[in-house]
Amino acid sequence: MKIAAAILAMTLTATAATPDAASLAVNQLGLDLYRKLPAAGNLCISPYSIQSALAMTYAGASGATRAEMERVLHYAKGDDTIHASFAALQNALAAAAEKSVKLTGESKRYGGPSEPITLNIANRLFGQKDYEFRTPFTSLVKSNYGAPFALMDFKKNAAGATREINNWVSGQTRNRIRDLTPPRALDETTRLVLVNALYFKAAWADEFSEHATKKEPFHVNGGATENVPTMTNQSHYRYTKGDGFAAVGLPYIGGDLQFIVIVPDEVKGAAGVEAKLKPATLAACAKAEQRDVILHLPKFKIEPPTVPLSKALQQLGMKTAFDIPAGSADFDRMAPRRPDDYLFVSEVFHKTFIALDEKGTEAAAATAVAMAAAGAAPGEPPKPIEVRVDRPFLFAIQHVPSGACLFLGRVMDPK
Repeated sequence: MKIAAAILAMTLTATAATPDAASLAVNQLGLDLYRKLPAAGNLCISPYSIQSALAMTYAGASGATRAEMERVLHYAKGDDTIHASFAALQNALAAAAEKSVKLTGESKRYGGPSEPITLNIANRLFGQKDYEFRTPFTSLVKSNYGAPFALMDFKKNAAGATREINNWVSGQTRNRIRDLTPPRALDETTRLVLVNALYFKAAWADEFSEHATKKEPFHVNGGATENVPTMTNQSHYRYTKGDGFAAVGLPYIGGDLQFIVIVPDEVKGAAGVEAKLKPATLAACAKAEQRDVILHLPKFKIEPPTVPLSKALQQLGMKTAFDIPAGSADFDRMAPRRPDDYLFVSEVFHKTFIALDEKGTEAAAATAVAMAAAGAAPGEPPKPIEVRVDRPFLFAIQHVPSGACLFLGRVMDPK
């Protein structure tokens, strides 16, 4: 009931807005951060979750901090309509999930997917109970992000507040994201934690047969091959050939969301594809034509630990938000800024989970921003294209109409 109320509030806010600005910002920041994170091993981030949490934080920024965040987050200068765009994007995602409910009932008659898309997006602010937060700020994040304000007591019980925040995130993500905020990360100086939680579970529009899954060779980390459980299916998928890679888009039920697998031409080509990947590439995947594709795709599960994003964001140019140099943070729109009492971002925590099998995909993410106080044409059909995902590859979960990527990552070892 709380989710429905939040969605209703955002619908009222977003009627005159489109998801375009938010979607582009999601993908641009996602790729920026992706390249700042470790280049080895499996990787999964949620550009949508990260942007949602930081967009709420941006709503409270002023002066140089605000200008700096605009550049790093890829927002138009001084454009407050970005918040309505995020509301419109969340509405579009909710509509995609709702569409799948109707289609599931129809597909059951023909042996299709029996479960609709589960998409839970929740935002919440956890603030110090006696701190002077500005009403316009709390109203803005509630109306555009559906984020209620929960009163906490970090001063007297930071450990208890940490448990409450982590329990809320765990509940919103069906227990897939646990312990988002590490022990002792919050303390008596914490005044506000802005959190986005995202849970996604969807069946393929055309499910893989479990009987067709068998062990096939995979070049683990771009080296020697090992046999891993690999699914095989022939279906109509979006297909595009890029510079050094092929991309296949697997639709989930309803068609508004898809899983993109980006396969390098070279066995050791993942790093090169990552370096050249652009928002336009992701947009092209959403608009690619459907082709008859025989796809060999490994099953995989990625469950990385909590990742602190402060260093990566600072490298991208977002420094004064973290009070670098000391005394430079300006979040006066969030709470009155005084020489001896002002807010700054102490850390941005991010954690994800993704599992892919014959039935579909389950994925979850959460991001917490902790604020502290300082002192084809007709004719003969073409032959099917065979795509073997037998080497390190990139992936994304994408909202097709807007092009926004909910998740983005790489698989070096699917085992």
